[in-house]
Amino acid sequence: MEHFQLAPFIILGLVLGAVIAWVAWRMFRRSKREKAFNRRFPEAWIRILERNVPLYRALPKALRSQLHGHVNVFLEEKTFVGCGGLQIRDEIKVTVAAQACMLLLNRITDYYPGFTTILVYPDTYVAREVMTEGMLETVEEHARAGESWHRGPVVLSWEDVLRSADGEFTGENVVLHEFAHKLDEENERLDGLPVLGDRGQYNSWARVLKSEFESLKESIERDEPTILDDYGAESPSEFFAVATETFFERPRDMAAHHPQLYEQLRRFYSVDPASWSEQEKDR
Repeated sequence: MEHFQLAPFIILGLVLGAVIAWVAWRMFRRSKREKAFNRRFPEAWIRILERNVPLYRALPKALRSQLHGHVNVFLEEKTFVGCGGLQIRDEIKVTVAAQACMLLLNRITDYYPGFTTILVYPDTYVAREVMTEGMLETVEEHARAGESWHRGPVVLSWEDVLRSADGEFTGENVVLHEFAHKLDEENERLDGLPVLGDRGQYNSWARVLKSEFESLKESIERDEPTILDDYGAESPSEFFAVATETFFERPRDMAAHHPQLYEQLRRFYSVDPASWSEQEKDR
């Protein structure tokens, strides 16, 4: 009888122990992140950013300092693995981390939870896709510049990462694209709806992005030019990723041609790149 009476207290003790351990882990992680965020950012890394990340050159000074802190944390928590004979070096890690962390500026962030590994190939790589329908299995191979596996690694082509270093701001940026997918999957679904910081934004987000997604598909069908890459018409998830690239790379064009879409992304990302995207050209 005593065993049955003690059982609830044992269970309660286990639950309390688990809660205490979880809280302690959260406090430890927060402290570790604060130390990393405030760590001095090496001058050599700044030179890498100035050379390889045109968006960095366009950033206001206050946002540069914030980006340095985010990069420090990102590099402490994520693991880079070279593929196809590529040797991982600081230039690769810092260049990728800075562009990934552009999406975290001015926002409460958990630094892309749910994955830790970034695979980097020297150039465009071939990915095998297996499709099964009944007894039939089809294997297709596709050349890719990058991809994001749901709850898995991000895969990038280093050559394609460097294509954005020429400062042309074409609206195509493989790092921004793949890490937008990582934001998208934080609510467990890849549907073009990330976790919004402002709960009151969900209705307007759904209305605007659905309308813009449909408009893009119609523009493609009519063979009309658009500043958004055609790949955004593949799905709502791809539309969000493509829109993110354009928002950061061609913000003034987006604000002019797609003002409602620009406003939704400005509210979500808490930055206004149309106000600073031309600074680099004036230096």
